[in-house]
Amino acid sequence: MSETTHDGRVVVSDRPSPDDGLSATELAAKYGLAVSGARPGLVEYVRQMWGRRHFILAFSQAKLTAQYSQAKLGQLWQVATPLLNALVYFLIFGLILNADRGMSREVYIPFLVTGVFVFTFTQSSVMAGVRAISGNLGLVRALHFPRASLPISFALQQLQQLMFSMIVLFCVTVGFGSYPRLSWLLILPVLVLQFFFNTGLALIMARMGSKTPDLAQLMPFVMRTWMYASGVMFSIPVMLEDHPKWIADVLQWNPAAIYMDLMRFALIDGYGSENLPPHVWAVAGGWAVLIALGGFVYFWKAEERYGRG
Repeated sequence: MSETTHDGRVVVSDRPSPDDGLSATELAAKYGLAVSGARPGLVEYVRQMWGRRHFILAFSQAKLTAQYSQAKLGQLWQVATPLLNALVYFLIFGLILNADRGMSREVYIPFLVTGVFVFTFTQSSVMAGVRAISGNLGLVRALHFPRASLPISFALQQLQQLMFSMIVLFCVTVGFGSYPRLSWLLILPVLVLQFFFNTGLALIMARMGSKTPDLAQLMPFVMRTWMYASGVMFSIPVMLEDHPKWIADVLQWNPAAIYMDLMRFALIDGYGSENLPPHVWAVAGGWAVLIALGGFVYFWKAEERYGRG
């Protein structure tokens, strides 16, 4: 575009840009730009997670290998730690406090060891989830990937660690007279349901812990309270027989107690179905689906905020 000035000179001016007057949002939409690190849709997020499945598995295996790399006994601590805890609980609760009431010694010791191993699976998943984001900020800020990969990977790490412990649990169970039978096939669905439940919890705690680092200091007290309320060291109905029945019902229906009792029922000959609450499999499945799906959506909603600020 040109125009003539008062002295006869011709001045050429710039043509108006077609983008003049457009806001930043309108410009981004016009040229197909998106916010860096924006949260994708839920279906797209799941697709991205599936694409990172090899990373999730490799990361969990690397963390598992590195966990005890500085200890002389190495991976043996994966089994020794819960086994030592079970020994301490047996000395205190089994011998001193008589928490084995209603059970023979052949039932109580596998009962206790199973409870410790199964609850430790959930406890470790929760504690790892709390630090999944806050403890890996360098990775979160340096690379672009679905952040849910981290808490899921940590939950998978704890499942792999439990696999080592199950070998010892089988030996303890057989050593006290409970030999392999058809009910042992129930171990697999119990572990699958508990893994989904633990993964959902890890996702929930990962989001909460990403903005509240002090949560990592509080959670050991919460988990210890949950452990005592879940019947790890004693039978809930027997221990609370002198209390209102609804208290025992509430404690038996909590997910930690549900998964422990199902595992005990599968493994121990003297631990029959009369020790299980009604509709136990439906409740176990319900907890797994509710917490897994709810935890995944809850974590996804804050995807674009992780590692910022």
